[in-house]
Amino acid sequence: QENYIRSEEEQGQTAVLVGDLSGLWGVISIADQVRDDSKKLITNLKRLGVEKIVMLSGDNKRVAKAIANELGIDDHYGELLPEGKVKVLGELQEKHGMAAMVGDGVNDAPALASADLGIAIGGAGTDVAMETADVVLMSDEIRKLSHAIGLSRATVRNMKQNIYFALLVAATLLTGVLFKTVNLSFGMLVHELSVLLVVINAIRLLGYGDRGKSKKQVAL
Repeated sequence: QENYIRSEEEQGQTAVLVGDLSGLWGVISIADQVRDDSKKLITNLKRLGVEKIVMLSGDNKRVAKAIANELGIDDHYGELLPEGKVKVLGELQEKHGMAAMVGDGVNDAPALASADLGIAIGGAGTDVAMETADVVLMSDEIRKLSHAIGLSRATVRNMKQNIYFALLVAATLLTGVLFKTVNLSFGMLVHELSVLLVVINAIRLLGYGDRGKSKKQVAL
């Protein structure tokens, strides 16, 4: 039976022994259902430049290894209690710098609080996890994580574009005023037009992921 149990665990299943005082009746193998979009999420995260993806699990080590291999996760840790997840997360932060933690259960709450960025999966998450996390995805579709990362990066790029453009317009108008090549009415018109362009550029984020290049980048 030990060899059978070990074999089942290596395949990502947990063996449950059934019997009574008279002896063993049999073994039932159970396993967590890996989400259909989980592997796509890992692919998207690597495409977005996430350097290292690590799974912290409370399951036994053989089950954790099987799931990590199936999903293409870089590293894995099994049989971790909540404090164990915090410890491993601290080691990863020391080795790799900033680290984000994604979780949805009570056992994930301490690690979510210790991470540089805690992300809770809201649709399937517990209240404790959502209250502890810095970011809550209000959906149980885990693939939305890569969308959130892509959108946040697009937002930062958009902000930089708007700031650089506003500074360029302001510097140009100031130079024109100092050298008396720009009159007041024309300067005000250019300034208002530049504000309108900044607003239009920011509005583009509302369509992120719905069409064109953004959709291809996130690959949902």
